Amino acid sequence: MNPKALHVLEYDKIIEKLAEHASSQPGKKMCLELEPSSDIAEIRKNLKKTNDAIERVFKKGSISFGDNKDLKGVLKALKIESALDMGALLGLASFLDNVNRVKSYGRAERDDEKRDSLSESFELLEPLTFISQEIRRCIKSEDEMSSDASPALRHIRRGIMLTNDRIRDVLGKMINGASRTYLQDAVVTMRGDRYCIPVKAEYKSQISGIVHDQSSSGSTLFIEPAAVVELNNKLKEMSLQEQAEIEKILLELSLQIAPHAAAIGYNCDIMTDLDFVFAKASYALEINAITPIFNDHHAFDIKKGRHPLIAKDKVVPIDVYAGRDFDMLIITGPNTGGKTVTLKTVGLLTLMGQAGLAIPAADKSELSVFNEVYADIGDEQSIEQSLSTFSSHMTNTVSILKNADENSLCLFDELGAGTDPTEGAALAISILNDLHKRKIRTLATTHYSELKVYALNTPGIQNASCEFDVESLKPTYRLLIGIPGKSNAFAISSKLGLSEEIIEAAKEQISTEDKKFEDLLADLEISRKTIENERLEIEQYKKEVEELKRRIEEKSSKLDSQREEILREANEKARDILQEAKNVADETIRAFRKAGPNASMQDLERARTGIGQKVSDKNKAIQKKEKPKDTHPILKESQLKLGESVKIVSMGLKGTISSKPDKDGNLFVQCGIMRTKANIRDLVIISDDDAKTAMKKFYGRNTGSSKMDLSRASNIKTEVNLIGKNSDDAIAALDKYLDDAYMAHLNNVRVVHGKGSGILRQAVHNYLKGVPYVKSFKLGEFGEGDAGVTIVTFIK
Repeated sequence: MNPKALHVLEYDKIIEKLAEHASSQPGKKMCLELEPSSDIAEIRKNLKKTNDAIERVFKKGSISFGDNKDLKGVLKALKIESALDMGALLGLASFLDNVNRVKSYGRAERDDEKRDSLSESFELLEPLTFISQEIRRCIKSEDEMSSDASPALRHIRRGIMLTNDRIRDVLGKMINGASRTYLQDAVVTMRGDRYCIPVKAEYKSQISGIVHDQSSSGSTLFIEPAAVVELNNKLKEMSLQEQAEIEKILLELSLQIAPHAAAIGYNCDIMTDLDFVFAKASYALEINAITPIFNDHHAFDIKKGRHPLIAKDKVVPIDVYAGRDFDMLIITGPNTGGKTVTLKTVGLLTLMGQAGLAIPAADKSELSVFNEVYADIGDEQSIEQSLSTFSSHMTNTVSILKNADENSLCLFDELGAGTDPTEGAALAISILNDLHKRKIRTLATTHYSELKVYALNTPGIQNASCEFDVESLKPTYRLLIGIPGKSNAFAISSKLGLSEEIIEAAKEQISTEDKKFEDLLADLEISRKTIENERLEIEQYKKEVEELKRRIEEKSSKLDSQREEILREANEKARDILQEAKNVADETIRAFRKAGPNASMQDLERARTGIGQKVSDKNKAIQKKEKPKDTHPILKESQLKLGESVKIVSMGLKGTISSKPDKDGNLFVQCGIMRTKANIRDLVIISDDDAKTAMKKFYGRNTGSSKMDLSRASNIKTEVNLIGKNSDDAIAALDKYLDDAYMAHLNNVRVVHGKGSGILRQAVHNYLKGVPYVKSFKLGEFGEGDAGVTIVTFIK
C-alpha cells in the first residue's frame, strides 16, 4: 500500500492508537508495524482472530501481557552457554509466570466449549513452571541471591556472619574498655571493606594497627586494630568465595535453562502475537467497532460508518456503498458539509479492514479488497517547489492515473478545483471518464454542476450529496446517494440578509439551462423528503403490525396450551369417573351375589338404595358450581386515607393505601414489599389486626416484632456471585436472592458481578434502582472487590 495514501487517510494515527492498547513493548512494536494486506484469505483470518479476542474479552475480561519482553539477548546468551545475571533470570521468571497466567486465561472452562481461532495459540504456550520456580527459589531480588540456592553458599554466609560477630566483639571490647579515651567516637565504622575505629590523631601511637583513612580536618584517623586484621582478611576471603559461589549458581541455572531456549523463544512469539490480537480487540471495544464482511469483487457497503478519529459525540454515521449497481460516486454539497470526511471514512475503514482491524460501523457492513488505495485529499501546495494548489492536485492526479488499475480504489477531493471553473470542470469530466472506462472504483467530491449532469447521463456513475438544512444554515452531514446536491448560495445569502434585488439580479446571470437544472434539483429534494417521511411512517406501521402479530401469536399459543391442559384434565377426570363407575358396578354385583337366592326384597332394596346414594353424591361433586357474586360495598374516595388498611378482593391481598385515586378510581396499594395498582371498586377496608396478620403471612414473621428469623438467616449467604451469567439470567438470580436475603433480615449483602466491560454491572444497578426495599447501593471499596462488587443495603 502506498505510504502517501496511508498518511493522507491518517492510517498512521490509527496504528498509534492501536499501540496504546498493547501491554508489552514487543506487542506495541508489532502494532506500529501493521500494514494493510491485499490477501483476502489472510484478511479474513486476521479479522476472525480479532473477533474471537473480542468475544473472549466480553466473556472473561481483559488479560495483561506486560511481562512479555524482548528476550533476544537472553536467548542468545543461553545458546552460547553464557551465565545470565540475576536481573535477567528474574525477568525470565516473570515472563514465564505471565505465560502461565495467559495459558490459564485461554483454557476452556468446559470440555464441550467451542474452540476458536486463538485456541491453538493458547495451547502451544509452555509455562515451564519448574524453571520459574527454581529461579525464584535461588534469587530474591536483582541484588540478592538466596542462601538456599546451594549448601556451599549457605555455609559460606554462615562463616561470614560468625566472623562479623567475632570482629564486632573484639572492637566492642576496645571501644568500651581502656581505649575509649583515645577514640573520637565510641563507634565501629567501615573503610572500604575493613572494620575500623575512629582514633584521635594525637593518640595514633596508642592504638596498634593499620591507618586506612582520616577525616577532612585531619583530627581523626580511621585505624584497623591489629587484633582484627586477620579476621578482616578472613572476611575478605569469604566474601570472594561467596561471589564465586553466586557466579557458579548463576551459571548452573543458565545451563539448566539453555535446553529450553527454543521453547522460551516460541513463547515470546506467541505472547507477542496474542498481545497484538488483544490490542486490536481492546481498540475495537473502545470505538464500538464490528468485524466487517469481505469480498473480492470490489464492492463495498458501509452501514452507519463513523470516522474513528472524530469524537463520538460529534461524528455523524453515514451509509455509503458502491461497486454493484455503479462503480463511481460523485459527491456534491456545501463546504464543511461532510464531503471530505466521507472520502476519508471510506478510505480509512478500507485500510483498517484490510489490516485485520474491526471498523466503527453497523453489523453486516461489507468491504472489498483493493491492492492499492489512492487519495488526493487536502491542499498540498508547496512553496519550495513553486506549486500552486491546482498544480499540486494535478501532480497527484497524474500519478494516480498512471498507477491505478481495476484493483484500486481512488479518492479525489474537489477534482479540477483551483483553476478556471469551465476548464476545471472539463478536466474533471475527462479524468473521471478515463477512470470509468478502466472500471476503477472512484469517489470524487465537487462543486461543479457539469459533473452532476455527467453523473446523471452516464450509466455506472451515481450522484450523491451531503444534506444541508437551509433553515438553520447548518449541514446535517447525512450522505444521500442517488440525489445530486443543490446549490444553496441564494438561499443562504437570503437568510443572512442579502437584499432580494441583488439576489434576483444574480439569478438573471444564470443561464436558462442552469435554472432548469437547479429547479429540477429542488423538485427532487422535495420528492426525497416526502418519500423519506412516508418511508418512516411505513416503517412505524410495520413495527406496529409486527407487534400485533406477535401478541396474537402469543395469545394463540397460550390458548392452545390452555386447551391442551383442559383436555388433559378432562380426560383424567373422565378416566377417574369410569373407574369409579366400574367399582360401583363391581360392588353391586358382589352385593347381589352375596345376598343369594334366599335374600329378601327388603335387603336387596337397601343395597340398591346405598349404591344409588353413592352415584348421587358423585354427581353432586362433579356438578359445575356457580361462582358466588361479589357483594362487598363500593367505597367512596372520601372513605380512603393514606396508610388505611385495605384488602384487594380480586387478588386476596391485604395492604395499605400509598396513593390517592385518580379520575378513573385507580390507586396504588403497598402489599408488603410489592406495590400493586388496584381500583377503588375492588377494595374493602379491614382492621389493623387483619393487616398485621396479612403482613405476618406475607413475610413469614410478626411485623410488630424486631426479632430476627435466625433459622432463615443462617441459610442465606451474604454474597451472590453473578459472574459468567448473561444479564437476563443474572437479574433473575439476583431477584430471588434479594427476596430471600431481605426476608432473612440481613442488613446488607454483596453482589459480585466482576469488572469486565461493565455491561453486567450496569444491568445490576439499573435493576437495584427499582427494588422498593433496597435503601442504597454502592461499588465496593479497596479490599471489598472494587468495581467488581456492589454493596446493597436494605431498608430496616
